[in-house]
Amino acid sequence: MRIPLNKNIYFISDFHLGAPDYKSSLEREKTVVQFLDEIKKDAAEIFIVGDIFDFWYEYRRVVPKGNVRLLGKLAEITDSGIRIHFFVGNHDMWMKNYFQQELNIPVYFEPKDFEWNGKTFHLAHGDGLGPGDHRYKFIKKVFRNRFSQWLFGIFPPYMGMGLANFLSRRSRAQTGSTEEVFLGEDREWLIIYCKEMLKKKKLDFFVFGHRHLPIDFRLNNGSRYINLGDWINYYTYAVFDGEKLELKSYKGKDEKIIRK
Repeated sequence: MRIPLNKNIYFISDFHLGAPDYKSSLEREKTVVQFLDEIKKDAAEIFIVGDIFDFWYEYRRVVPKGNVRLLGKLAEITDSGIRIHFFVGNHDMWMKNYFQQELNIPVYFEPKDFEWNGKTFHLAHGDGLGPGDHRYKFIKKVFRNRFSQWLFGIFPPYMGMGLANFLSRRSRAQTGSTEEVFLGEDREWLIIYCKEMLKKKKLDFFVFGHRHLPIDFRLNNGSRYINLGDWINYYTYAVFDGEKLELKSYKGKDEKIIRK
């Protein structure tokens, strides 16, 4: 696919709406909506790479309360003909068909490759990729199991959402109270994952979320690993104009981006 002249592809992730409290989440949601309102003027496609919400569960006839500004903006953008894609994250993996049916947004549960203007992109939220973290990988398999989802769904929504919010409040990603640090090339699991993938095929860009630290890392063969950071501390996003991919901060925190 070729990107139309004067159009861009945008990549964003990790809003964690709902965390850590209503007031700060609402402020963050309004900022995200403002950003989306600005980029829709020149967006060819928009990719949201996981963890829109700090928790999401689709009951058969119940939609979790809140986030109506964002959901309405997403519907407005897709209704205008701009494609939005969503990769589930570890906080909102219990997606079913709400986004597809109500918002016309395809939902991806596994990494997927895309190509624009001859450049190949490997996209995923990033959780569970690379070596190590076997405890989380086991938990992820349990949570992704259909029986586990059904079991959670038999709780009345007020009980289920209450339990989920309690567990989320115990997560570092939920509070957003600390900033991550770059661990080094040999200890960053997603960089190791990128290197392993490059042994199998040529890819120009790897774009992930999950890490909560904005990173632009040049791999040995000219490929690049981009981590989109988050909208709790950094308000970072990536934009591809058909020739170059740039990682930027919507709130002028570009000096916080790790560039290696």
